[in-house]
Amino acid sequence: MRGLLTLAGLLLVWQAAILFGDLPPYLLPSPLAVALSLWRNAGALLGHTVVTALEIALGMLLGTLLGGVTALVLGYSRRARRWLLPMLIASQAIPVFAIAPLLVLWLGYGLGSKIAMAMLIIYFPVTANFYDGLRHTPQGWLDLARVMAPADRRWAVLRHIAIPAALPALASGLRVAAAVAPIGAVLGEWVGASAGLGYLMLHANSRMQIDLMFAALGVLAALAVGLYFAVDAGLKKLLPWHSAHPETTAAD
Repeated sequence: MRGLLTLAGLLLVWQAAILFGDLPPYLLPSPLAVALSLWRNAGALLGHTVVTALEIALGMLLGTLLGGVTALVLGYSRRARRWLLPMLIASQAIPVFAIAPLLVLWLGYGLGSKIAMAMLIIYFPVTANFYDGLRHTPQGWLDLARVMAPADRRWAVLRHIAIPAALPALASGLRVAAAVAPIGAVLGEWVGASAGLGYLMLHANSRMQIDLMFAALGVLAALAVGLYFAVDAGLKKLLPWHSAHPETTAAD
């Protein structure tokens, strides 16, 4: 209900900006014009949404797997930390959108370059959060493990203590990844694509179909919000002990 009220408030502000700002339709179409465009182009929007959703889903899956494995390697091996951690940090100095043309050049205009963009943009949040969780395992648990663990103590501690303790941190990384994954897919579509919501937005903008561009933007926003809440709900099911009081803060 609160979400619907917020949406209604935004639509009212939007319509008021048009009425009192005297903005022409080619700068800011009315909510009604966008709704009509959404209705008329529902088939095309659905097809492009499926493409973008597939790019995001595969990018999320591959980025989570790669980020999780990287965090485990960093948590298990000191030698890997010395070599990989500086490279991982330095890689974030390169803007992701600057890599997009190279990915299109190497992987083509199909799904591959967009999946790679989504994977790269979520890789660091997953890796950083999961590794941070592994590093901050409660010291008392580690002391107990040193007494009770078998010969291969490091792997046993990582498997039975550090990984379970780091799952809430991994969940936080996945929530961030779900919020930013659409950015990677759309950036890839803007650089070079033949389908997807990002491609449709560029196509509509070049033909001054601003109402269609806003309709595609609205569908993309709904897709991103739906993805975030789906991931959040799944994580609450998998980690019920971590989500017992999701709205409680230190200020409360």
